[in-house]
Amino acid sequence: MVKQDRAIRTRQTILAAAAKVFEERGYQAATITEILATAGVTKGALYFHFQSKEHLAQGVLAEQDQRLSVPARTCKVQEIVDTVALHAYRLRTDPMVRAGVRLSLDQQATDLDRSGPFRRWSGVIRSFLDKAQAQGELLPHVVTAETADVLVGSFAGVQAMSQIISCYQDLGHRTSELLRHLLPNVVLSSVLTTVDLSADRGAVVFAEVTGLPAEVELVAAPG
Repeated sequence: MVKQDRAIRTRQTILAAAAKVFEERGYQAATITEILATAGVTKGALYFHFQSKEHLAQGVLAEQDQRLSVPARTCKVQEIVDTVALHAYRLRTDPMVRAGVRLSLDQQATDLDRSGPFRRWSGVIRSFLDKAQAQGELLPHVVTAETADVLVGSFAGVQAMSQIISCYQDLGHRTSELLRHLLPNVVLSSVLTTVDLSADRGAVVFAEVTGLPAEVELVAAPG
């Protein structure tokens, strides 16, 4: 058990170091040597857990989805909003999530399969939409698979814009604006009036899930 705990800690140390290097340098420029130096582990320890830089990157991509989940809501549209808002908040505050997003959107990472996060996100959002549809929360024309892809693709664009303009500091506001524009075309107005789309929703959900105080976004998106 002690060896197993040590191995888990070592793996997390390596992933955290890889996340830091990938976020700062991008996939192509990052090197195993730099990740080793950042992690403070031996080459043997690293290769015990990850066979290559690609495996390290895939580990970071997968890790960003593993940490927190939103509690079930009676209103499934609110659950969708909370899931997106929480991810936006974590992107602003969690280096592992930022590194995963940097890798996902890194067009220079031509030899890295970056489709996993997009497929997982589309699957998660479609599952929520299917439940919302079953509960009569959506407009009759909605095709959940299409809506899920539109939301995930739009959110990726908003993330990229926020990163360039404010280093993610206005992402809560931009996410709120995105949802306010998109959801009226998807959700019944009677349902939407009950949904909290506020810019600080991600911080509220984070505090609810973790019991920890959340940082309030201080930079508002222009407009």
